[in-house]
Amino acid sequence: MFEPKLNRSALSFIESEAAETLTRINRGVEKESLRVTPDGYLSKRPHPKEWGSALTNQYITTDYSEALPELITPVTQGREGPRQWLDDIHRYIYQHMEDEVLWVGSMPCIMTKEDDVPLAEYGSSNVGMMKHVYRRGLGYRYGRYMQTIAGVHYNFSLPDDFWPAYQRFYGDSSDLQDFISEHYLGLIRNYLRYCWLLPYLFGASPAICKSFTKGEGGAFLTEEPDGTMYGDYATSLRMSDLGYQNNAQAKFSIRHNDLHEYTAELERAIRTPDEFYQELGVKVDGEYRQLNANLLQIENEYYAKVRPKRVINSGERPTQALNRGGVQYIEVRSLDLNPFDPLGISQSQVDFLDVFMLFCLLQESKNQSDRENAENDENFRRVVYYGRKPDLNLLRNNRSLPLKDASLQIFEEMRPVAVLLDKCNHTRAYTKALSEAIEMANDPSKTLSGLYYDAIKRSGKGYFGYTMELSTKAQQQFLSQAVEPRIQDLFAQEAEKSIIDQQLIEKSENLSFEEYLEQYFAE
Repeated sequence: MFEPKLNRSALSFIESEAAETLTRINRGVEKESLRVTPDGYLSKRPHPKEWGSALTNQYITTDYSEALPELITPVTQGREGPRQWLDDIHRYIYQHMEDEVLWVGSMPCIMTKEDDVPLAEYGSSNVGMMKHVYRRGLGYRYGRYMQTIAGVHYNFSLPDDFWPAYQRFYGDSSDLQDFISEHYLGLIRNYLRYCWLLPYLFGASPAICKSFTKGEGGAFLTEEPDGTMYGDYATSLRMSDLGYQNNAQAKFSIRHNDLHEYTAELERAIRTPDEFYQELGVKVDGEYRQLNANLLQIENEYYAKVRPKRVINSGERPTQALNRGGVQYIEVRSLDLNPFDPLGISQSQVDFLDVFMLFCLLQESKNQSDRENAENDENFRRVVYYGRKPDLNLLRNNRSLPLKDASLQIFEEMRPVAVLLDKCNHTRAYTKALSEAIEMANDPSKTLSGLYYDAIKRSGKGYFGYTMELSTKAQQQFLSQAVEPRIQDLFAQEAEKSIIDQQLIEKSENLSFEEYLEQYFAE
């Protein structure tokens, strides 16, 4: 059984010694969305000039494709800060999109040929070329369709002054940053034990357009005449084998028991050749197909559900940043776009995530084993494919437990965390978000995937038609809202500055691309 055990002594200590710090939780959101034409096809237009440089703009960049903008909020400490920033960025970019629409679903619109997915461009600098070649490599390794899937990443950390108090509770005299990294890794281990809850509650891709599957959707999908393929009990096809996948990653095992062990395993993966990738070739007919022929080109190719992160310095790799300064924040990567919220994530979801992350920190976190990792992965797989199935069971220590019972057990243990966050922040939002999650545990039709599945069916328009309708409504909502002059000036100035910054980078370089890669990957 899951048997989560909240450390109530730690919770009481925080309430008496560090409650004020819980009003200043650091949050940030990275939100991807496809740009599509008015008739629902992937845009082939370049990244709009008015958005600035995708290489250097701190608010607006691209993910895999020119047609896949990524909106980045700065770190904020207010509950509603990330969504306010997302709202401002959306309103600005919609003023400079001509007639295009941001697709509100995680799974793509109508897909044509793989080569019709345009790779993101970042200019002629070495760092820009590296980002472009990395994406070209992803296309060769996994196909370009896979890279058009969109989602939301939620970045979470506790304020700096939370940690000395928390360290005092444990009577720990080690280096403070080592203590912080150790407990963030403990949070991640618990996250991986319970993260099947996120696709259950907030998965929002139970259906896809047949064009994405190329007619090979698998036996668990049901095809309708309108071109929609449904997973009848699925919650997040985005997180299934139809979505993000990397079979080569089975060749290495990532654990989060020790920071240096974690970074060393990622380092091994970016230095270990793979036979298939070697057959693809690295530089063919004078053009780079991929950065290298190793299991991972760079660390970011590891498709993790969650990542320990630190802001990197120029020219620094993620593992180097972690080894230099330790874990700074946690990146949650298991969230589909919420198609019913134009911003892609609701305030209730943000509030639940705060409770969930703090809950994962405030309990015992045993080290991971390969066996437990396999069980955690199986639970996640079951929920992704069959999460709304009434009799679905999960595994814990080789024993079977109904998903509903496991969910309610965890939520009950989370309740004191929600109560404390409410008390500190003078709100009832956290317990309300938890109550909504309990309703979803009791009734799968109230989950995001259940609501989306039912709405698509009722619409009679299929996945494409209904999602296009939601996307157009979101477009109209943003276009109907005036952009405040200060917001307009902020993003316009950042766009102009980012173009200048990219030009300065390009003019200042004195290394060839080969020399740059050799230096970047130097041990």
